Amino acid sequence: MKSTYTAAILCWILLSLSACQRGKYSDIPVDSKIVIEGWIEQGDVARVILSHSAPLTEEVDSSNYLKYVIRSAMVIVSDGTEKDTLRLKSDLQHLPPYVYTGEKIIGETGGQYHLTVKYQNKEFTAQTTIPASVPIESVEYIKEHPNDTTGHLTIRFTDPIGETNYYQVATLLENHDNIFIPALYGNLSDDSFSSSQVVFKITRGITVYPETNFQAYFTDGDQIRVKLRTMTEEGFNFWNSWQNEIMNALNPLFPANSSLKGNIKGGGIGFWGGYGQDCIYIPSQAHHLSFP
Repeated sequence: MKSTYTAAILCWILLSLSACQRGKYSDIPVDSKIVIEGWIEQGDVARVILSHSAPLTEEVDSSNYLKYVIRSAMVIVSDGTEKDTLRLKSDLQHLPPYVYTGEKIIGETGGQYHLTVKYQNKEFTAQTTIPASVPIESVEYIKEHPNDTTGHLTIRFTDPIGETNYYQVATLLENHDNIFIPALYGNLSDDSFSSSQVVFKITRGITVYPETNFQAYFTDGDQIRVKLRTMTEEGFNFWNSWQNEIMNALNPLFPANSSLKGNIKGGGIGFWGGYGQDCIYIPSQAHHLSFP
């Protein structure tokens, strides 16, 4: 599994913020915007998903989503020394399954990364940096009663003193999720911590298309990957606005009433983010698991 941060989810959220593509460029309304959703994570290459925005009044589903996808742009990422022209690749782990993917530049702690997207004689830009990662100290799978077959996860980590840090907790359920899903209320600012020793209960997040019987807990036998990301303040603000739409509308395809807080310049919407990360694997059959 690639160490992404739920990128495809964001593309679908942002599809619903404006007007839509009608198959031909001449049919695109003047108020339609390019949607840019990209990320570069510590130890991995850059990835970007591009689409046209869609109207709130139009239903976007598996039968028509491909018409919104942009597959003819030039996407460049620079780290100040080297430039990496991203190649469009088919990637079934994402929806839509087309991702502009880098090859040369690998995300590093403290690195600054400039994104340029050229499309239809327009240029869109954004900048981000990768904060230092914070290690996960332990994860527990906890049941309220020994005979229960379900439980929740609790993560523990130490927030560096004297710094301002922003975090996101995400999980990937093996054989169920294709990408890491942010935990509900899993965007954390250390302004709200009462101690540098952080203990956080993980509640499973909602995917793009939640199942009818969505369950926010974990089950005995689940094979789970837990990721702790560090992000910039811009990233924190973006993910908080995403979370608000999820909680208000329960479907990111149709935000309740507000746009997400992005960082794209040039008239586009979306977000280009850098992330530090620490990830562990936990089989939930164990009642208590700690990782040094």
